[in-house]
Amino acid sequence: MTNIVPVNGMPERRSWARPATSATIRCRSVTILLFALVAAGLFTLYLRVSRTYPENSDEANILLMAWDMMHGHVMLHGWAMSDVSFYTTELPQYALLESFLGLAPDTAHVGAAMTYTLVVLIAAILARGKKSEVPSGEGAIRMLLAAGILIAPELGTGVFILLLSVGHIGTAVPLMLTWLVIDRGWRRWPEAVAVGLLLAWALIADPLVLVVGVLPLVAVCLLRVFRTFPAVAREVGRSALRRALLRTRGYELALAVAACAAYGLALTTEGLLHYNGAYRVHSVGYQLSSPAQWPEHMWVTIQGWLAMFGGWPWGSAADNFFAVMHMAGVGLVAWAMWRVARRFFRYPSLVDQVLLTGIVFNVALYVPSALADASSLNAREYAIALPYGAVLAGRTLGKSLRFSLPEWATWAYGPLRARRVRLAIPALAAVSGCYLASLGYSAAQPAAPPANHQLTAWLAAHNLTYGISGYWQSSIVTVDSDGKVAIRAVDPWDLRRDWWESKRSWYYPGTHTATFLVTENQPGFFNYWQPFSSPTSTFGQPFTTYQVGPYTVYVWSRNLLSSG
Repeated sequence: MTNIVPVNGMPERRSWARPATSATIRCRSVTILLFALVAAGLFTLYLRVSRTYPENSDEANILLMAWDMMHGHVMLHGWAMSDVSFYTTELPQYALLESFLGLAPDTAHVGAAMTYTLVVLIAAILARGKKSEVPSGEGAIRMLLAAGILIAPELGTGVFILLLSVGHIGTAVPLMLTWLVIDRGWRRWPEAVAVGLLLAWALIADPLVLVVGVLPLVAVCLLRVFRTFPAVAREVGRSALRRALLRTRGYELALAVAACAAYGLALTTEGLLHYNGAYRVHSVGYQLSSPAQWPEHMWVTIQGWLAMFGGWPWGSAADNFFAVMHMAGVGLVAWAMWRVARRFFRYPSLVDQVLLTGIVFNVALYVPSALADASSLNAREYAIALPYGAVLAGRTLGKSLRFSLPEWATWAYGPLRARRVRLAIPALAAVSGCYLASLGYSAAQPAAPPANHQLTAWLAAHNLTYGISGYWQSSIVTVDSDGKVAIRAVDPWDLRRDWWESKRSWYYPGTHTATFLVTENQPGFFNYWQPFSSPTSTFGQPFTTYQVGPYTVYVWSRNLLSSG
């Protein structure tokens, strides 16, 4: 037996770390290589799927903001954002991509494919759990379950929510990194500091983090503290209660404090940015609809939920078949949510509790709000429920499906349950094959041109280079034409600047000369735009008028920015 020589009167701590063998190093290298190949393959497929949905002015404005940021306008002076800035998440990402790819519509597809690839991979890693606590076989099943639910977004609405719209799905990346720190950590205070910084980073970009990140974490941590309080009080008495609580639930208290501090840090950072003349964000308050509308809202929410998970039947026979197959993912997530919910107050995993709470908070606030008045495309407002649910399914159900044949034969497991598990594995394998086929089918679909591509080509051919129109007809034309044709959005009431995602300098009459106005009579949310008053009553009789498909182009021989 090896002797341990005391050092300064204290026994020397024995190191149990084993040196990495050549076999271990090779195994890790192969794992990293396979992970990189999977990431590259997924990115390639997601890029093709993203291209099946046409970009619109939402993506174009993000590209224009990132273009300004890349050219040194880091504070984005003069920009009016939407109600979400994406200042610390998508905007730096898109600026980096534009430094290589330039200002082009396809850059938005590349950015969306990159974001969703990260979502799938991080979700799989988070679902895997801590290596020291989860057997390798169960860990593999967990990862496959989570990645499988996410792997094949549905064409149409699903692609818009997950693989095109610069919305809340990108916020899942910093949030899941936050839960990864908690899940893989050793319950030390530096982890709480890292959690606070990650939450603040995400909050600056997206205020929804308050609902799906900060509040769930604080609520779960305080719940765990309060549940421990009576037992600790009985055991140690009042005199030592504080110390005992810190010893037993100090980590949860530190996380709750860090989450609250993150909110304060984000508010302070945004205040400093605004004080120094940076961008402005629209303050859109939470609007509660009439209770009579809530049943309709619930139906719209269910449609969006199914479309987001790929389970909304639509289109061709192939689309409907794959939608039915995707219902398996919906069922697995519902099963996982139920398993956590029924034992929520005594559930051992803090991360699982936070994930479930985040889903419930997000959807519960969405259903009665005015946001649910719109179509299922607005499911992007609770898109984070998809990766949260996938991770929850992997972490909760992976143990039931692990490959452990000797355990199936034990009386503790029971022969009936063993038979169910044996049947579940090939069934899930078949469903996974259908999911992969769905991804290949979606990737094989033809690419769609950007919105208003016909208008862009016609304006460029007729040397009309600067004009005004509605929001959906404006910035996408600017980006699609590589800046050769610029259209700036105006309000339909007074034909002045539209303050939703626009830049002040675009409307300076001394710098720019707008000579045309475009209206569109094609129906649809992303199409129709007509001013409430006749353009001639505001700008006078046009020099000439053109009819280009659904568009009417009015041309004047004067600068419309001087009087509009």
